[in-house]
Amino acid sequence: MEHLKYPQGKFEYGKNYSSADNQKHIAIIEQFPNELNALVASISAEHLEKSYRQNGWNAKQIVNHLADSHMNALIRLKLTLTENAPVIKPYNQDLWASLEDGKNTPIQTSLNLIEGIHQRMAILLKTLTDSDLQRKYIHPEYNKEFKLEEMLALYAWHGRQHYEHLKIIKSL
Repeated sequence: MEHLKYPQGKFEYGKNYSSADNQKHIAIIEQFPNELNALVASISAEHLEKSYRQNGWNAKQIVNHLADSHMNALIRLKLTLTENAPVIKPYNQDLWASLEDGKNTPIQTSLNLIEGIHQRMAILLKTLTDSDLQRKYIHPEYNKEFKLEEMLALYAWHGRQHYEHLKIIKSL
């Protein structure tokens, strides 16, 4: 069950990242929409309603979740760059995924959002220095500060994680 929930393993918090790591994560974020579009185009309409595991989200919910989550990432990035250690607003991703738009938004709508969000993120991220990526935000659920470089790694991982879920669904 754990391998289905985390096909590429759990994200490891608390790591330090090199400049090369940061550049790799930016490239992953920039390329993700193209890879996601190609994969989703190869998933049948029937498979869009399937889940990768029992009680897991279906393919449509995963894509809609990616739009929600990465939209929040862009906002968190911008808050962190414009405020001193802002407290970010958490959200309940399971409740969001269960809302009508999480379940029923046409996939192309969320793919378009993801493409735009990632383009905006990549444009901004490419302008940041290693020092900028040391800026922090506070996540109230964890009562902890997180560096932007860790957020960058997290969202590079997050996209890949759900990409792997979609590959599992496609293979069913």
